[in-house]
Amino acid sequence: MKKSFLLLLAICILIGNPANAQFGRLVNKVKKSVSNEVIGTPKEDTGSDSGKSTQPEPACACDKAEVIMEMGGKLQLDYSEVTISVSDDGRILAKTQNTNEYYIVQSGGTVGPLKPGDKRLKGFESFVEPDRDNGPDNSTGLEPGKKDPWLEYEYITKSGEKYLITFAGKPYGPYGAINGFAVSQTKEKFAAIVVENVLFTAADSKKMDAEMKNAKTDQEKMDLSMKFTQQMQQKMMAGGGPAAMQPKFISNIPDVDYDPIKTINCTLRGNVKYNDILMVSFQIIADLQGNTLMPIESEAFGSERLFLNTDNTKYAYYNYGTLTFSDKTTLPEMFGARLIKVDGKVYIAYMYYSPKKNSIMQCKIPF
Repeated sequence: MKKSFLLLLAICILIGNPANAQFGRLVNKVKKSVSNEVIGTPKEDTGSDSGKSTQPEPACACDKAEVIMEMGGKLQLDYSEVTISVSDDGRILAKTQNTNEYYIVQSGGTVGPLKPGDKRLKGFESFVEPDRDNGPDNSTGLEPGKKDPWLEYEYITKSGEKYLITFAGKPYGPYGAINGFAVSQTKEKFAAIVVENVLFTAADSKKMDAEMKNAKTDQEKMDLSMKFTQQMQQKMMAGGGPAAMQPKFISNIPDVDYDPIKTINCTLRGNVKYNDILMVSFQIIADLQGNTLMPIESEAFGSERLFLNTDNTKYAYYNYGTLTFSDKTTLPEMFGARLIKVDGKVYIAYMYYSPKKNSIMQCKIPF
């Protein structure tokens, strides 16, 4: 019995401790599950040396799929070791696991490897890890390392303590606050909800907090509260009164009669309907006037992407690798869902990994 045990132990050592190997694969699967766009984990390859697999195609595969990215060839990338993001214009950003290198695939060509900070990664900032060599961005008046989300838009800059919007060469503002901003997919239209003046800026708030913390008695705190109240009243009157502190709608879209009451719970979206800007709440998709175009389920509002078709009769939403239509039909095992226009027709395009072709494929559905 003892000899058998020693023999078994020797065999386990010779084959490389399979228990640890299984644990390592499990850890890798957990890491992949939290990536931005990779859907599922491909099963282990049982095919030939070419990298192609005998595993079945995913349920979302279509007959006329287009090859977008070959994992073999010059790249020699293992799909199970790659995380992927897809931009609205169809560019693919691929990042290999355990490295900080990126590849961009566009129009059949591949550029890379690229490092964080490379200008060619513009548009993928939310997916790319920060360039730690340059340190945190402390230019926004926010907490160290925390960026102002509005400044991520190429159309928005800071003018002193206020925001300036520049679109198609025309300036708008400056504004004390921006409550909503959206650009259409073709970048021809924009809309924003802004406030001309605010009672106090982030810097003002930080200064007030510091003074309150330094107050030693309740009387000092009360005196400071009165002081701040008077300052806000003076600032309000100097800035145009209460009306200048109410949200207002601005856009280059003509003849928009914006109704803040109808759209009070809505957010601006520029990627729901092709080349249009709409308002979305947890119950409806509406136009900029607040008129309901289509009711939606709450799951659709909180999804990663929401789409409305051309004639406002159908919607679809993408979440966790599955595209769900308003008629309850679903397409699983996909990623990169977005709207495109080909020969005057609008489609929902999506991508999937084909084990048989060892490639990323694209399908499109008339929408």
